[in-house]
Amino acid sequence: MVIPFDLESADPAQYHDLATMIERKVGRLDGLLHNASIIGPRTSVEHLPGEDFMQVMHVNVNATFMLTQALLPLLRRSTDASVAFTSSSVGRKGRAQWGAYGVSKFATEGLMQTLADELEGVTSVRANSINPGATRTGMRAQAYPDENPQNNPAPEDIMPVYLYLMGPDSKGINGQALNAQ
Repeated sequence: MVIPFDLESADPAQYHDLATMIERKVGRLDGLLHNASIIGPRTSVEHLPGEDFMQVMHVNVNATFMLTQALLPLLRRSTDASVAFTSSSVGRKGRAQWGAYGVSKFATEGLMQTLADELEGVTSVRANSINPGATRTGMRAQAYPDENPQNNPAPEDIMPVYLYLMGPDSKGINGQALNAQ
C-alpha cells in the first residue's frame, strides 16, 4: 500500500490521522521505510541560511520522527516489523560543505539507534539504517552536478539490502547501520 503524504507541511495531528486511516484499512504494519529527504544547499555551516537548515531538518528529521512515533502502535501489532531509515555516509562521518543534510543524517542515525535500543527485547519491531551510497538519483545529481550518473548504480540495483531489512530474513538484526554498496 502506498499513501502519498506531504512530510513538509504536515502537522502532528495529520500524522495521527494517517495512522488511524492505515489502522482502519489494514490493522497493522509490518514495515516502515523512511526514504524521503531533501539535500538543501551544499555550503559551509557558516554560510548556510537558517531557513534552509530548518527546512532540511524538518523534512529529514522531524517528519521522520513524527511518522515513526505515530505508526509505532501499528508496527507493534506485527509479529515481525521493521523500520528502515535511509541515511548517508555524511551522517556517519562529518564532511565539509554538507551543511544541514549531513547534520540531518547524523540525527537520523541517532534516531535509529535510540529507537532500536528502546524496542530491543520488548517488541518484535526492529530498527536499522541503510547508506545507499552513490546512486543514480536526482538528489545525487544535485549534490554532484559534474558527475556522470551512469557511473552509479540505479536505485533498483541497491534494492536487495532494503528488501532484506524489510523482510523476515533480517529478523534479529536491530540497531545496525548497513551499507547498500
